[in-house]
Amino acid sequence: MKLLTIAIPCYNSAAYMRRCIDSLIVGGEDIEIIIVNDGSTDNTADIAKEYAQRFPSIVKVVNKENGGHGSAVNAGLENANGLYFKVVDSDDWVSQSAYDSIITHLKDLLKDGKSVDMFISNFVYEKEGEKRKKVMKYRHALPEEQVFTWKDVRHFRVGQYILMHSVIYRTNLLRECGLKLPEHTFYVDNIFVFNPLAYVKTMYYLDVNFYRYYIGREDQSVNENVMISRIDQQIKVNKLMVDYYIDELPRIRLNGKVRRYMVNYLDIITTVSSVLLIRSGLDENLEKKKELWSYIKSKDKWLWARLRSGLLGNAMNLPGKLGRRISVDGYKICQRIFHFN
Repeated sequence: MKLLTIAIPCYNSAAYMRRCIDSLIVGGEDIEIIIVNDGSTDNTADIAKEYAQRFPSIVKVVNKENGGHGSAVNAGLENANGLYFKVVDSDDWVSQSAYDSIITHLKDLLKDGKSVDMFISNFVYEKEGEKRKKVMKYRHALPEEQVFTWKDVRHFRVGQYILMHSVIYRTNLLRECGLKLPEHTFYVDNIFVFNPLAYVKTMYYLDVNFYRYYIGREDQSVNENVMISRIDQQIKVNKLMVDYYIDELPRIRLNGKVRRYMVNYLDIITTVSSVLLIRSGLDENLEKKKELWSYIKSKDKWLWARLRSGLLGNAMNLPGKLGRRISVDGYKICQRIFHFN
């Protein structure tokens, strides 16, 4: 068994996937890299095959019909042989020194007989045109370089949350929680990091800037205009996360800190959905915002009240044009501070 499986979902990624793969190959024989060609129409498949031939003991290729990012992640997980599982998108890359450190720490944990459920590290927003890079760190919220549990987790700051870029999950934990991402749907990375949380018991945080998250392509899914054009998929993911939270409530309620963190995560996702619907300026999208909040209320009145009464929920539901303007202005401030979108 390999130490770590890294899945790289690829769809027409020929122009940039080499940088991603090259940054991961240096992990050597401890690493299994699964390049998932999700029905590409360029020469992604040829590049993937080339790497598999050059590094047959490290690289595996899965060719499949197009099913979207979630489908590609599912295929990577189905074929994973590593003790741990990580997703690295084909336009992103990793820092070699941080990579080496993570591999060393994972090995040391195993030598000590400790197999943690979730391994966390920092990620860097590699935003096109910006010299100063925003780093998402967790040193104030999480104990460093020690195995810890939810009871040891401290307060997360506003805008500080764990994304797919931050996490390495124990592979069998993802299978135990039944993780299966929806196909032909964007923004499923939120489901990937959210759904397993109630199953996580042990964690480890290493304060290194590992994942380099590229933001800059105009067709990128996190581009604001693209997100607005795909708002129905954002809403779908938002609702699926609410549904999962409700379904798993008996387990979630067992740990107050898990519940608090998952509710805060839903708060952020629902805020993003709401502000994008407002930003579109379309009456039909304002109706969709009302419907989303009504959906949450119909599922769980406590959750609705908690989201609605918080700072973000209040800001997203201010009445009238002035209220919507205040909501958008607040969103823009958050964009400048936290560098998302």
